[in-house]
Amino acid sequence: MRNRLKTLLIQHCCPSAPFLLVLLLTAFSGGCQQADETIKPIEYKGPSSETYNQVTIYSDSAKMKLKLSAPVEQQLQNGDIVYTKGMHITFYEEEKPTTIITAKYGRYDKAKDQYVARNDVVVKNMVKQEQLNTEELFWERQKQTIFTDKFVRITSTDEVVTGVGLTAKQDFSDYTLKQFSGSFVLKQ
Repeated sequence: MRNRLKTLLIQHCCPSAPFLLVLLLTAFSGGCQQADETIKPIEYKGPSSETYNQVTIYSDSAKMKLKLSAPVEQQLQNGDIVYTKGMHITFYEEEKPTTIITAKYGRYDKAKDQYVARNDVVVKNMVKQEQLNTEELFWERQKQTIFTDKFVRITSTDEVVTGVGLTAKQDFSDYTLKQFSGSFVLKQ
């Protein structure tokens, strides 16, 4: 009888009490279900390491063959390397620089064992006094070749040659244009 009296008193004083009780029970039961769900971890896809003012030297028989430098080098988790602030590669022959490749962006693709240089790519052959300008260039270190399918401009001391697509030795000593588009002679 006492419980019945309390229930009547609660209903008389607060007629919406049963509704509030049902609402609270629903809210608490919904919160319990969310706690049982598994939370999926977020996979990090950024660089595993970042190095500043990086210099890498390749040598053969204690003689420097190549020097790669970059303001920022990011090692990715899949083994690729990204040069977000550009890259500078110098090839050496008998310890003298013969060819220089510069670009505003670079990347090493580990799966292909291939470098790509993009954005204002310049290749200078110091021996022949020739310069190649393009927007994208690939370098295969094992094959010692550079190539592109983009527009190229080759400037020598007396001539400018343009075309689309190029394959060359990595030191830019010998090259082949895929599609020749024109040339003009420079005045001395």
